[in-house]
Amino acid sequence: MRQLAAVALCLTVTGCGASVEKTASAPEDKSVTITNCGKKVTFDRVPERVVTNDVGITELMFALGLEDRMAGFAMPDDKGDLSGVPWKDGYQKVKWLSKDQLTKENVLDARADLVFAGWNYGFREDSGFTPDALAKLGVPSYILTESCRNGRTETSRGIMPPLEALYTDLTTLGQLFGVEQRAATLIASFKKEIAQVEAPAERPKVFLYDSGQDAPFTSGKYAAPDQIISAAGGENVTHDVDDSWTTVGWETVVARNPDAIVICDYGNVSAEQKRKFLLSYAPLKNVAAVKNKKIFVLDYVDLVESPRNPSAIARLAAYLKTVS
Repeated sequence: MRQLAAVALCLTVTGCGASVEKTASAPEDKSVTITNCGKKVTFDRVPERVVTNDVGITELMFALGLEDRMAGFAMPDDKGDLSGVPWKDGYQKVKWLSKDQLTKENVLDARADLVFAGWNYGFREDSGFTPDALAKLGVPSYILTESCRNGRTETSRGIMPPLEALYTDLTTLGQLFGVEQRAATLIASFKKEIAQVEAPAERPKVFLYDSGQDAPFTSGKYAAPDQIISAAGGENVTHDVDDSWTTVGWETVVARNPDAIVICDYGNVSAEQKRKFLLSYAPLKNVAAVKNKKIFVLDYVDLVESPRNPSAIARLAAYLKTVS
C-alpha cells in the first residue's frame, strides 16, 4: 500500500523532485510576506540557502521540489524507510550538515539565508538556538507550525489540528518560494489519500508511546499522532491534553485502558525494546492493548509533521481493523 500510494503521488505531482516553479507570484527580487505562527514575516527576496532541522521538516522542502533552494540539513542517521518515499532523491542532492542538530556555527558555515526548524525540532532555549538569536546574526527563521507555542504555558505547543498544520506549512512555503501550484497539488493528493482510508467499524482507543519508563512521553491533541490516530479510525486516549508532544503519568494510561498502542520508532532504544518493556511493565498488565499484544510500530517521521503522514494514516487504519 505504501509503494502504491507513493507511485500515485509521484504521478500526481508531475515528476518527483521536479525543479522549482518560477511564477510571477514570487520573483527573485520581490519581497514576499507570509504568516508564520500567527506573525507576519516579510522576506526581501526568495531564500536561496535554506537549512533544515530534522527529517519531517527536510522532507517538506523535498516534497515541494525545493532541493535547489537548500544549503543543507541536520538530522540523525535514521531517516526511516525510504522505499516508498517519492522525494527521497533529495537526500542525494542536499548536503548533510550534521547528524545531530543545527547550531549557530553550522548555520553560518552554510551561509544560510533561512533556518527552517521548530520548537523541540531544532529550536531550543537551553542552548540559545532560537529564532531571536538567529535574527541577531542576520538569519531569518521559519517555525514548523506543529511546534508553534500557544501561550498556555511557556513551552506548550500547537495552535491548530495537526493535518491543518501540515497543509498550512505546505501552502505558506509554496507562497514563499513561488510553488503555489505544486503545494496545492500535494495537499489535494494527501486529502484524497486520507479520504480513501477505510477505517475500522468501531473506534478503538489508542495510546501513542514515544519513550520513557518512569513516565511516558506521548502525543496531546496538537501533535501529528493525534490526527493520524483519529483519521485512521481510532481515538487518542490523550486527546484532551492541550499540547503537542508531552509527558503524562502511567496511571492515566491504565485508567483509559487503550485497545492498541502505537510505538514511535527512533533513537537508541529500538521499537522491539520498547515493545518488550510495555509487555513486561507490571502496571500495564491489565491494559487491553498489553493483554492482547496489540502494538503497532510507525517510524518517527511518520509521526511528526511531515509529508509521510497520509501514508501513516492508511497503514495504521489497516492495523486497527485487527483490533477488537
